[in-house]
Amino acid sequence: MAESISTHQETALQFRFHGVLNQFVARRCRDCLFTVTCPPGATAKHMIEALGVPHTEVGLVLAGACELPLDALLEDGMQLSVFPFTGSALAGREPDPPLRFVADAHLGGLARLLRMAGYDTLYDNSYADAAIVRLAGEQQRIVLTRDRDLLKRRALAHGYHVWATQPDEQLAELGRRYPLARQLHPFALCLACNAALADVEPARLAARVPPRVRERHARFKQCPCCLRVYWEGSHWAAMRARLEKLLPPAADNAPGFAGATACAAGPAPLVPRSEVPLVPQR
Repeated sequence: MAESISTHQETALQFRFHGVLNQFVARRCRDCLFTVTCPPGATAKHMIEALGVPHTEVGLVLAGACELPLDALLEDGMQLSVFPFTGSALAGREPDPPLRFVADAHLGGLARLLRMAGYDTLYDNSYADAAIVRLAGEQQRIVLTRDRDLLKRRALAHGYHVWATQPDEQLAELGRRYPLARQLHPFALCLACNAALADVEPARLAARVPPRVRERHARFKQCPCCLRVYWEGSHWAAMRARLEKLLPPAADNAPGFAGATACAAGPAPLVPRSEVPLVPQR
């Protein structure tokens, strides 16, 4: 029996949410068909978001057997099935590759992992929501957040609600939503600044790199913004294995690390007299 939820008393229709979208709606509405009423002129987007689901999470809406656009006006008696994104549903709905991101204040660890994998990811814990939406629109970035209200902003075209709470789990989750394994370019960006690393001659680093490191390594890279120096240190293999575990090659012959055009043997961060990962030195 369909459950009834009253909002307004004009137009009555039925909803059923599928998959992960059930986590957004009230518990009593999960995995069941329920009835709502809405005012005349309401769109599918308006009602879906009123029920708790950000429009950025919706991959497909069916009215009966017909696909319904999010901006379609709702009619009395409609029965709507709302589905999350799948790989096929993403086609044409996200920015053209390479994918670029902007992460909110709660996802600093994920932002660093994305940069480690070579994904241009803006992050600043002082970003206001309006600034995040503006950057996403101007630069065709995907917003990453755990704030569903941010994803409901009308001006936001591309976004994803991150469910996991730990950075490694968040990156693995993101890899299931987007084809990250196909576009890997690991160790190409500064973990702190997000700027592209540039090759630098060892002789120019005499004042910044310990002599024993210059003797053991021939290739160095430097961030042009913060001047941090990177090389293939002892933690590089562990960092690479970490990424490969979190973003394994996809079944459809995604290149993964074997085909990734990384910075040759990608760099590990520099810390004087020790090689501690993810703590580069100016």
